[in-house]
Amino acid sequence: MKYSRIVMSVATCAMLFTADAAVLGHHNLIAHRGESFDAPENTLPAYKTAVERGFGFECDIYLSKDGRVFTFHDSDLKRTSGGLSSKKCSEATWEELSKIDVGNWGKWKDSKFAGTRPALLEEVLELARDGRKIYVEVKPGPEIVPYIKDIFEKQKRATPENTLFISFNSESCKALKQQMPQYKVYWLTSSRHKRQPGKPAVTASEILAALRETGADGVDCHFAPDVVTGEMISTVRKAGYEFHVWTIDKLEEAREAVRRGAQTVTTNCAKALADADASSK
Repeated sequence: MKYSRIVMSVATCAMLFTADAAVLGHHNLIAHRGESFDAPENTLPAYKTAVERGFGFECDIYLSKDGRVFTFHDSDLKRTSGGLSSKKCSEATWEELSKIDVGNWGKWKDSKFAGTRPALLEEVLELARDGRKIYVEVKPGPEIVPYIKDIFEKQKRATPENTLFISFNSESCKALKQQMPQYKVYWLTSSRHKRQPGKPAVTASEILAALRETGADGVDCHFAPDVVTGEMISTVRKAGYEFHVWTIDKLEEAREAVRRGAQTVTTNCAKALADADASSK
């Protein structure tokens, strides 16, 4: 999922929140790319921080040139390697990737996270815990699915109760449901069509059509308050599908999304949201 990078401290983040009815907690907050406000995104430290704090987390995966599944958000290595490599994720071998430092860029420069390498999916799945969902965002097309399936079949911690898949790619959603039907899959969508300026915002009808076409179990939709209404969420849920939202960092918006019927909220600062929610009771 794409989002504008946050540069404020957790304390400043919490100051943005306004008091209202408490609706948030470990049961419905998903840490975006791990606890990415407190550790470099899509790294084991970020994922471990989320789990230690009691939250589920989201991670993004790619397939390397030599068939290893690893966590990374962008399609190339430039941003979170601090510019040391600009190779496409799909063009890099695991040997190359294992030498990339993804803990020494931006606000993490010269921090305790320096020297952190990308994580393999099998390492991430070792963190699976019942009651704390791992949202695995599949970035490539369906060609990655057999590799994912093989990894899941060789491990025991990740199960349909604690792990699921999300993807913007309709063909990947289809392949996941066909090859790993026991696992839930949510179709990802933006609430507005950023690449098609002027095109109307997404509608409940469009979401339902996509879910029927892909076979997905639900939608994970970007939360724009003027688009993702209670009526939209109700329409989708009454049709038998789940409705989840991303990425919200303000308490008032997160609470509003849940009040409207969103089942989980993906956020960059899960602990700050939960703490602010609890302190305003």
